[in-house]
Amino acid sequence: MLSGFLGQAREAFQRRSWGEAYDRLVAADHETPLAAEDLERMAVAAHLTGRVLESDGHWARAHQAFLTAGSPERGARCAFWLAIGLMERGETSQGAGWLMRARRTLAECGGACAETGYLLLPDALRRLGEGDCEGSAAAFAEAASIGERYRDPDLVALARHGQGRALIRAGRSAEGVSLLDEAMVAVTAGEVSPIVAGDVYCGVLSGCHELFDWRRAQEWTAALTRWCGEQRDLVPYRGQCLLRRAELMQLRGRWSEALAEARCACERLADPPGQEGLGAAFYQVAELHRLRGEPAEAEEAFRQASLHGRRPQPGLALLRLLQGDVTAALGAIRVAADEARERRTRPRMLAALVEIALAAGELEAARAAAGGLASAADELDAPYLRAVARQSAGAVLLADGRPADALAPLREAEQLWHELEAPYERARARVLAARACRELGDETGAQLELDAAAAALQAIGAAGDLDRIGRLRREQAAAGQPPLTAREVEVLRLIAAGLTNRGIADRLGISEKTVARHVSNLFVKLDLSSRSAATAYAFRHGVVAT
Repeated sequence: MLSGFLGQAREAFQRRSWGEAYDRLVAADHETPLAAEDLERMAVAAHLTGRVLESDGHWARAHQAFLTAGSPERGARCAFWLAIGLMERGETSQGAGWLMRARRTLAECGGACAETGYLLLPDALRRLGEGDCEGSAAAFAEAASIGERYRDPDLVALARHGQGRALIRAGRSAEGVSLLDEAMVAVTAGEVSPIVAGDVYCGVLSGCHELFDWRRAQEWTAALTRWCGEQRDLVPYRGQCLLRRAELMQLRGRWSEALAEARCACERLADPPGQEGLGAAFYQVAELHRLRGEPAEAEEAFRQASLHGRRPQPGLALLRLLQGDVTAALGAIRVAADEARERRTRPRMLAALVEIALAAGELEAARAAAGGLASAADELDAPYLRAVARQSAGAVLLADGRPADALAPLREAEQLWHELEAPYERARARVLAARACRELGDETGAQLELDAAAAALQAIGAAGDLDRIGRLRREQAAAGQPPLTAREVEVLRLIAAGLTNRGIADRLGISEKTVARHVSNLFVKLDLSSRSAATAYAFRHGVVAT
């Protein structure tokens, strides 16, 4: 039985006390240079405790030690892990060099082994990045088959989760999600090594992100959190993974935690420089500042996101809306929505376009964007997208002067947000429902909806939205009457410009009967009896310029 630092290190490694294992291995190595297997353990412990650069050196030493000991397969595997770490940090040339060394090592020994499957994974990832989804899925499937042949659960989990990602990109979402779930079962059952568990989890989160499947992401996050809690000093979440986790926290209304996680992602992705995803991390920081009503901080973070390669939309357009520059917001989001073609990005642009277009009185643009959201929701059948689509549809109906029709989709959206445990989005749906209730004469119902929304927004710190609710209440109290819809304001402007109902119908592209309904509604709301009185009201209250 070993004694001293090396014995303590191996025992700590067995207990998965990674920090202790690493410290003891370093101490043992100072006494006597470690053999190959212990160098490999030191590389793993360094990686799991966030000592990235130290881990690189240990993998390199372990690689050479295994070759010297006559174990080229194990040496190739060490070279593989070193290459993957380098490539994830943007050091692609060094990573490619180590992959070539691993391939040459296996070619020289000439034996069939599990490591040949590991070396298929980078090629499968390259194909996925190039858009060859089916080719990527086939390469991952071949790697999984090799893993099964050699009973290597790490390789099987890595390959199956990669195959799942590729199938999702290929539009075969049901098959892809099943493989993601299978890979995560292997993680939470303790069948794979910790170094693989983190990679699989981050890949699964990214797959869920592409499908807007936040419910599945939440479930696997909870499961992995329990698994991580059993291991001391573990740093399982890297920059990109922290980013996905921050998005989940944001959805759940845990904005302070989300901001801390996103800032941590920025720090880890900035050092060493060149890592992919730094711009996305700054974008997440900016979004959280925007939601918290901190425009200056949001502005700077959006600028950093742009500097690091992440286009700052739709968040920057929504910030301009918050700052009252509706024209700039609408121009920016229209360009972004026109350019967005990927299903991962287009729904977000369309949702922002609905909100901004309605604020600008561009009802037809909002209606078209809401229709695009409905199509996306039908295609993916994700509760998150269904909620976004139904809420957008309700907002458009409300702006079109159809509060009774708006209530059903708004209630559906509110229920979906409740099931997704998304308090901010649920509160926004309830604010829209309050407006619909008020326009229908249900003042009590409107007040209840506003009270519930305000309580939720207060709890999560949504200062900007709370200010808007406060202004809405003050305006209603001062006016003693329900507000006009966006469409009614348009009609009022055109009445003041001297247009007849037929002229208004032609201008807005709606029926004359619909115009008559809007005119009747605004006359009742404003207690007016004639078009001349409506014109005077419009000029007096700044609805049209004097």
